[in-house]
Amino acid sequence: MFIRELIERISFWRRADRIGPDILLTHWKLYFPSLARSLCLKKFKCFDVDAELRPGSHIISCSKISIGKRVIIRPGSVLMADPREGEHGITIEDDVMLGHGVHMYVNSHAFHDPSKPIIDQETYQSRPIVIKRGAWIGANAVILSGVEIGENSVIGAGSVISKNVPARSLVAPATVRLVERPL
Repeated sequence: MFIRELIERISFWRRADRIGPDILLTHWKLYFPSLARSLCLKKFKCFDVDAELRPGSHIISCSKISIGKRVIIRPGSVLMADPREGEHGITIEDDVMLGHGVHMYVNSHAFHDPSKPIIDQETYQSRPIVIKRGAWIGANAVILSGVEIGENSVIGAGSVISKNVPARSLVAPATVRLVERPL
């Protein structure tokens, strides 16, 4: 039983259009720069030789994701393009800075029938995500389907972005200001 499961798992790892800690056959390569570069050049739609994918990242549908010059995908990040034929992907242009744990999703689950569990409902049609040159996406930001982040824009840590962001803009979540009071 175990041998059959192992063979099936290795077969899945070989054909999977993804990279991440759950794909052991290739994930270990991310710890070695030359092997990581070779893997990414093979798997991604476009992956510049100056880009980096760090261990601990999850990339789904690599073949629909383009990564530009001097982009580093840090640990904990999730880039999820749509694996379905003819659906959309993610483009990250040159000189984009990404913090740890950035998530990007080109589609989302639909919620049309409250009587059915979400898992039994379909997903919305995917829409591409584009991060323009020179943008900075802070740690743990979430970029949703159909969003374009404009050139040289800054997305603050913890932001959830569901609409386009114009070039040279700053978007950040509201913060709670604590006021100290004497006891």
